Amino acid sequence: MSGFSEISRQLTHILAGGFALLLRWTAWWQAALLAVLALLFNVLVLPAFGRQVFRPGDLDRVMRSGIAIYPLSVLALVLCFPHRPDIVAVSWAVLAAGDGLATLVGAHVRTAPLPWNRAKSFGGLCAGIAGGALAGVALAWWTAKGLAAPPPGWFLIGAPIAAAIVAGLAETLPIGLNDNISVPFTAAFVLWSLTFVDLATAQTAIPALVARLGPAIAVNVVFAFLGWRARTVTVSGALTGFAIGVAMWLGAGPQGWTMLFAAFATAAATTRFGHQRKAMLGIAEGRGGRRGPGNAIANTGLAAWAALIALGMHDPRPAILAGVAALATAASDTVASEVGKAWGRTTWLVTTLRRVPAGTSGAVSLEGTVAGAFGAALLAAIGAGLGLIPAAAVAPVVIAATLASFAEGWLAVAFESTGVLDNDTLNFLNSAIGASLALLWWTFR
Repeated sequence: MSGFSEISRQLTHILAGGFALLLRWTAWWQAALLAVLALLFNVLVLPAFGRQVFRPGDLDRVMRSGIAIYPLSVLALVLCFPHRPDIVAVSWAVLAAGDGLATLVGAHVRTAPLPWNRAKSFGGLCAGIAGGALAGVALAWWTAKGLAAPPPGWFLIGAPIAAAIVAGLAETLPIGLNDNISVPFTAAFVLWSLTFVDLATAQTAIPALVARLGPAIAVNVVFAFLGWRARTVTVSGALTGFAIGVAMWLGAGPQGWTMLFAAFATAAATTRFGHQRKAMLGIAEGRGGRRGPGNAIANTGLAAWAALIALGMHDPRPAILAGVAALATAASDTVASEVGKAWGRTTWLVTTLRRVPAGTSGAVSLEGTVAGAFGAALLAAIGAGLGLIPAAAVAPVVIAATLASFAEGWLAVAFESTGVLDNDTLNFLNSAIGASLALLWWTFR
């Protein structure tokens, strides 16, 4: 489009974060109303005199462009955290300053590309993390002064920095989800999960962490190498798996790592199951079934994060349950998908029950669904046998995993074909739904 300027777009993106200062004085419903007004302004008014901030093609699909998604994400954050404007403000800061600076520096400063996504650069990543962290800390302190019960000092500094780092890394992943969604909600998830951490409890866990560090590194170096040699993971997938494995061992000990390995082994074996037939049908996993970094994070990253959060909780059982449920859900989904593609006789679209070819996004089969339930039961039973979850949680985890699989199928039908979500994002949402349903059972048991 004539007149488009990426610099103008990103400066507008960054400066819009200044409105987060109002969160100190506004009630949640007032903040939500302002977000709605911003959406209407961006969609109805901005195209008339701010065309330079619209990328080519944006005006033909305004509601799907970042110009509309930005205020929609802020609105969703306000509705999700009506009583925690500090979480909204920091997430907004990471979106505005972090994502905006990452794009500006990445596009205009020549630095080395990232090995896992050559469309992104180290300079953009560092600028995004630094900008998001600085703006996040500033807004955390600013909004905290308006809270009846301000968070502790460590949270006001440490939580925004952690959110900026994780969200910055998420922004570099080669996924199809719009950055205006992935960045703020990754930051918000990190901030929300850190609200359960007690600093004194976390400090008492330091000796255990030190004792576990050596074995964690040694074991995961060996298994990452063996996984790569066995051609079950790519090089970047092995490195990502190493980091996740270390985090799991540190947070949940050898038992948690064993659970992680069981989930990985189940998924890897099932992917190879019937590979020749799936290859003949053209529906086999790419790279011969080898897992990359996106797949590793999508299926096991949430469990590793939950294990680390458990270290700082007075009662770590909910976090450990969420981690086990996430792993069981991810493995169950892989089992259901791979068995269904290899041996499913009839497949239906989950939303309409219309018969479709095997491998269709959002398709389910009786054989795959039953196999997925057995896979979830196996993983949940392993979790109970390792002492990670109580025996009473096995059935709820299986139910949660099965329901999450159907939910993922619905999301795939609704959003994957349009390019809004890709497979890795769907896998992450799948494991997150399974973990959330398990936590719901824990809350109301």
